[in-house]
Amino acid sequence: MALITTVHDALVQLLGAPKVSSATEVLAIHATDKWHASASPEAVVFAETTEDIVRVLQFANERGIPVTTRGAGVGYVGGCVPGQGGIVLSVSRMNRILELNPEDGVAVVQPGVITGDLQDAARGVGWYYPPDPASLRECSLGGNIATNAGGPRCLKYGVTRPYVLGLEVVLADGSVLRCGSRCHKNKTGFDLVGLFVGSEGMLGVVSEATLRLIPHPETRAMLTATFSEFPQAAHAVQRILNSGHLPSALEITDEFTLRAAREYLGPDALPEGNAHLIVEIDGRQAAVDNERRELAPLLEKLGALTVEHHTADEACESIWQLRRDFSYSLRHTGLTKLNEDIVVPRSKLVELVEFAHGLQEQTGIAVACFGHAGDGNIHTNLMVEDYQNPSVRAHADKALDQLFTWILGNGGVITGEHGIGLAKKRWFADAVGKESVATHAAIKAALDPKGILNPGKFI
Repeated sequence: MALITTVHDALVQLLGAPKVSSATEVLAIHATDKWHASASPEAVVFAETTEDIVRVLQFANERGIPVTTRGAGVGYVGGCVPGQGGIVLSVSRMNRILELNPEDGVAVVQPGVITGDLQDAARGVGWYYPPDPASLRECSLGGNIATNAGGPRCLKYGVTRPYVLGLEVVLADGSVLRCGSRCHKNKTGFDLVGLFVGSEGMLGVVSEATLRLIPHPETRAMLTATFSEFPQAAHAVQRILNSGHLPSALEITDEFTLRAAREYLGPDALPEGNAHLIVEIDGRQAAVDNERRELAPLLEKLGALTVEHHTADEACESIWQLRRDFSYSLRHTGLTKLNEDIVVPRSKLVELVEFAHGLQEQTGIAVACFGHAGDGNIHTNLMVEDYQNPSVRAHADKALDQLFTWILGNGGVITGEHGIGLAKKRWFADAVGKESVATHAAIKAALDPKGILNPGKFI
C-alpha cells in the first residue's frame, strides 16, 4: 500500500485531488475492459487538459512508472488493461467537440468524445462522420484512433484512418507532437498520423484529433434477406459486388447466431432461414430507390427465401439494432464469447465458415460467425462453457491456435478492428514475421525508450 499511497499522493500534489483516485471501486473499473483479463493499477488519473497528460507522462517517465491510457474501456482484447500496474490515464473527461466546421469539412475533438455524439453533431449540420463501430454509443474517438476501429460501413467508407487528418500527441517524455493538418490532402514528410492510428497507446497519447467530415447522404434504405444455407448468402455478397453495386454495408449471419437470436429475441424476430444478409445502400433518394429495386430481384434470383424492404430511417435503425442484438443474443447463451475479429479475402468466406463448422465438430466448442461480409471481416466467436476452468481454457486456446493458423495460411489477418492487445499477443509474431516485429520494436524504442506506455502488450 505504501507504493500506491506514494504515487497517489505525488499525483494529487501534481494535479489536484479531483483528478486522481486510488479508491478500490475506481481501480476495479479501470482494471479491465470487455475481455476477461484484469490487473489493478496503482492510481487512476482523470486528465482534463493536454497539460494534465504532459505532467503525468513527465512524472512517470522520470520514475519509470507504467502508464496505460484508457478511453471508454469497451475494447475486446485487453488493450487498456494495465498489466504491469502503474497509472491508468483516463481521457474520459476530455470529451469536448472543439470545432465543427462544414466549410473545411473537419471536426476537432478531444479523445474522450463518444463516437455517436460526433456523428449526431455532424448530422445536425448536414455532415457525416462515417466510421461506425457497433459500440458507437459507448466507445470514444481516442479508442477508435488507438485501434483504427472499423464497423459495418467500412465497405463503402473505410475504417478510422482515412478520417484522421491531424493529431496532437503527447509523447512518452511529455513533449507534444502535432502531426498532419486540417487539410484533406497532405504529403509533407512521413505519415506520422498513420503511425499513431492503430498504435494501441504504445507510442503516445492522443490529446486532440482533427477528423474529416463528408456531406451526409440524403437518405438510406435496406434490404434484408434470408437463405436456407450460408454459402448462398456468401455467394450473394459476391454477386452484388460483381454486379457493380457498392452498398454502404453488407452484413452476414450464420445459423448458430440466428438460433441464439430467436431464443433471445423471440421466434418471430427473424424470418425462416439459416443465413441472414443485411444490405444497406445510401445516397440521393432517386439513386437509392433505383438500386434497391435492382437488388431485390437479384437476391430472389440467387435463392433468397425472403427479401424485405426497409425504407424509413426508423426501420433501418431497427435493423441495425437487430444486428447489434446478435452479440447480446450470444452472451445470453451463458457461454463465454471469444470474439475474434479475423479477416479473410472475400472469396474465402464460405471456406472460413466450413472450417469453423469443422472446428466445432472436432473440439466440441460451438462457433458462431457473423459480421462484415463485404470486406471479409467475419467475427468468428468461439462459445465456451466454463471458460474459467484452466483445462477448458487451455482447450479453447488450442482451438484458437487452429483458427489463427488456418486464417494466416489462407491469406487472412488475425484482427481487422479490435487490435492485438493482450488477447492476441502470442500470435503477433506469426502474423507479421520477424522483420516486422523488429521494426515495431525499433519504432517503440525510438518514441518510448523507457517502455512506460502500455507495457506488456504485443511489443
